[in-house]
Amino acid sequence: MKQAQIKRLLPDVFQRTATPGSPLLAILDAMEAMHDLPESILANLDLIFDPRRAPDRFVSYLAGWVDLGVVLEDARGGARSTAPSLSTGLGRLRELTASAARLSEWRGTRKGLQLFLETATGMNGFEIDEQVNGLDGKPKPFHLRVKAPKVLVPHRPLIEKIIELEKPAYVTYELEF
Repeated sequence: MKQAQIKRLLPDVFQRTATPGSPLLAILDAMEAMHDLPESILANLDLIFDPRRAPDRFVSYLAGWVDLGVVLEDARGGARSTAPSLSTGLGRLRELTASAARLSEWRGTRKGLQLFLETATGMNGFEIDEQVNGLDGKPKPFHLRVKAPKVLVPHRPLIEKIIELEKPAYVTYELEF
C-alpha cells in the first residue's frame, strides 16, 4: 500500500498535517515500506500453493496438506535439517502432490495403486496381479503380487510404503522386481 493510499484512510485532521518534513509523513513512509514484502507475497500467492511452482522448501509442506507425509523420507540430520523428501526426487514429489486429488478418487483400487506407483516413481511397467496362487496351487484370498521394474530396487522402501498406504487393510501383498 502506497503512502498516498494510507494517508486517505486517516481522518481529515491527520491528512492536513501530513506535510513534507512532518513526523506523520515519516511514519507513513515507514508504513509503506512495511507493506512491501507482504504485498509482494500476496501478489504471487498462487505460486506458493501450486506444487509445480512452489519454492523447493515448501513442497513437502504442501504434500503434508494432501496427506502424503507418510510416503516422505525424513531427511533430518543435524541442527540445520532439510525438509522430508521423496527418494525419487523433488520433481516426483511435486507431481505426486499435484495429483493427490485424482489419486484419492481411486484409493483402495488396483488402478489407484498403479497410478500412485507410476506417479511417485515416474516409471510405467508396474504389474499388479490380484489372482495369486499359493504353493498348493489354490488362489490366495485377499493377496496381491506387485511387480516393479528392476531399476526401482533402490526405491523399494518408497514402493512398500505406497503399497501399504493404497491397498485395503485386509489385503496382503508381495513385491517383486
